[in-house]
Amino acid sequence: MKKLLLLSMVSVLVLSGCNTFRGMGEDIKQGGAAIEKAANK
Repeated sequence: MKKLLLLSMVSVLVLSGCNTFRGMGEDIKQGGAAIEKAANK
């Protein structure tokens, strides 16, 4: 299950079209925040 989650997160990052490392970092940060929010529910 963790592999599937990791694969889907990587796919989203690749397909989202991040043009810079800064943009990719922001996407990862937002993804982490969404996961944390979902975990707190």
